[in-house]
Amino acid sequence: MKSIVILISGRGSNMEAIVQARIPGARIAAVISNRPEAEGLAFARAHGIATAVVDHRAHADRAAFDAALAACIDSHAPDLVVLAGFMRLLTPGFVRHYEGRLLNIHPSLLPAFTGLHTHRRALEAGVRVHGATVHFVTAELDCGPIVIQAVVPVLPDDDEPALAARVLAQEHRVYPQAVRWFVEDRLACDAGGRVVVHAPPAAAALAWAVPPLEAETGGAA
Repeated sequence: MKSIVILISGRGSNMEAIVQARIPGARIAAVISNRPEAEGLAFARAHGIATAVVDHRAHADRAAFDAALAACIDSHAPDLVVLAGFMRLLTPGFVRHYEGRLLNIHPSLLPAFTGLHTHRRALEAGVRVHGATVHFVTAELDCGPIVIQAVVPVLPDDDEPALAARVLAQEHRVYPQAVRWFVEDRLACDAGGRVVVHAPPAAAALAWAVPPLEAETGGAA
């Protein structure tokens, strides 16, 4: 059984998707937010998940906040830390502490459109496809090894909310998938730093009769 801590700053819809996926071999040990008013905390409590708040406003700087956050996370001894709409830049020391066990989802097809306002920028650039990327977190913003991506078309009449909603629906599919791969010990990095997704054990394959998500979203097998 692998223990997972999820970090949120608001509603935490990706956190909800991961919880509702009921991934075999995974236990959501805690949901932690940097904002006491984060809506996702109520969802977690309603599902019997421990919650905590480490308010960034109570700390003098990023390093102090990250130290307090790491202490809270480590009290749950997680195998994996999942960023699910956690709207804080993390210090390199924090990232190194969780190297290889810190996942994030970004609403673009990385390496395109790192940072904020991805949907607006995609529309302004006139791209024909957009999407979401789950990746391991490194010290460089939105540049860690890619685990899985989901692609959506950009339609002629799209505005920012419509495109964002279409991407979010795919985020809710691929993030639980990436977490499942981690829990099943199927993720590894090759010599070039690219993520490889190994084939599942026979028992796991039988337990998860799901649509062929890997082929559709670019997970390497």
